[in-house]
Amino acid sequence: MPKKKHLLNTAVMTVIMLGIGLPLSFSLSVKLNLLICLLAIFYLIACRVSFKTAIIVLLVAFPLALGSWWSFLVFGTGDRWHTAWIYGTRVYAYLLLGMTVTMTTSVKELLFSLEEHLHLSATFVYGLLAAFNLLGRIKQEYRQIQYSALIRGQVYHLWQPGLYLRIILTALNWSGDLAEAMTSQGFSEGEPRTQMQHDPLPVWQWGLAVILILSYCWAAFIIRPW
Repeated sequence: MPKKKHLLNTAVMTVIMLGIGLPLSFSLSVKLNLLICLLAIFYLIACRVSFKTAIIVLLVAFPLALGSWWSFLVFGTGDRWHTAWIYGTRVYAYLLLGMTVTMTTSVKELLFSLEEHLHLSATFVYGLLAAFNLLGRIKQEYRQIQYSALIRGQVYHLWQPGLYLRIILTALNWSGDLAEAMTSQGFSEGEPRTQMQHDPLPVWQWGLAVILILSYCWAAFIIRPW
């Protein structure tokens, strides 16, 4: 899989996403929501993400944004038009903020960057990485369970608990093998680890993150545009 392109370090983008995403929940500005969407789109274009994937994601989210907009317009109180546009645009603001991270980096790059720069627990990082790497095997196991059931004249549907029980039992068996494999590869819980590849992070990027977060909070809660 080719390495995805990102202009800012993954850890910095995660901090920006969380630092703006939290006050975004309390902001009542349509203009700021649109500004976030616009800046996020420019960043995605600069990173040359898949245009087709981005459009599909935005289209899938459209019913959610429309539903939020319509519900506050019809059932809201006070300035219903303003409230409707706040919550309608907020859906896309959150979505595009998340896309600046998820569409510009892989899970492996994200976890290792958070471990190196934000001191995320190595045990947590490698546990999550193992879980993501097992998704392919879980899909294969799901097909095998379905096939075995068909041989016995049974059909498992997605809403039946028996299907998930068998998948969970299989995953529990894998967990022991996974722990032994990590130990055999030299992983020791709580011990420092060396990195094969260094993830560079210029100091100015931290400064940019602080400026962006503080600027947004100042605009959202002091200026408070429409």
